[in-house]
Amino acid sequence: MILPIIAYGDPVLRKMAKDITQEYPKLDELITNMWETMYNAHGVGLAAPQVGLPIRLFVVDTTPFSDDEDLSEEDQKALNGFKKVFINAKIEEEIGKEWDFNEGCLSIPDIREDVKRKSEITISYLDENFKPRTETYDGLLARVIQHEYDHIQGVLFTDKLSTLKKRLLKSRLEKISKGKIAVDYKMRFPNIKKGR
Repeated sequence: MILPIIAYGDPVLRKMAKDITQEYPKLDELITNMWETMYNAHGVGLAAPQVGLPIRLFVVDTTPFSDDEDLSEEDQKALNGFKKVFINAKIEEEIGKEWDFNEGCLSIPDIREDVKRKSEITISYLDENFKPRTETYDGLLARVIQHEYDHIQGVLFTDKLSTLKKRLLKSRLEKISKGKIAVDYKMRFPNIKKGR
């Protein structure tokens, strides 16, 4: 089932998400719905807060990125077929040189900006079978995971922009929160006027 994606301005996107257990109600169904929602919106990652749930869960499938001809062959290989569920994730370490890359977000449609992030991460998490894992990623894989991880920390990519950039984007962000934007996927807007 395709779920509505929560738009910028909703308090759920600012909450520190909570860990979950294997007993979380209908978890398998939720994960299936999150995949379907993400693919429908042409995303490469989706976090539970983006579908209104303040829990530490996100999904990533970077395969669509692997077609990008601007990427090195090594990056294309790493991204192709990378599909994972992250439960109760914790970034243990972020190292390496910070680098800029143009990011967007399904909760903030039509806004893309360059964001600086460290090049390598080590993350511990539980997979969909609640098997504990600790893995290290770099490059674009690390970046996609960092972006989704930020969501379960209550952080948005726009928070990482300069004060000037934030000021320049303020009215566009307000329009998104009020639903004054055309999107081709289902969204829920926090500040939409009733009866419109």
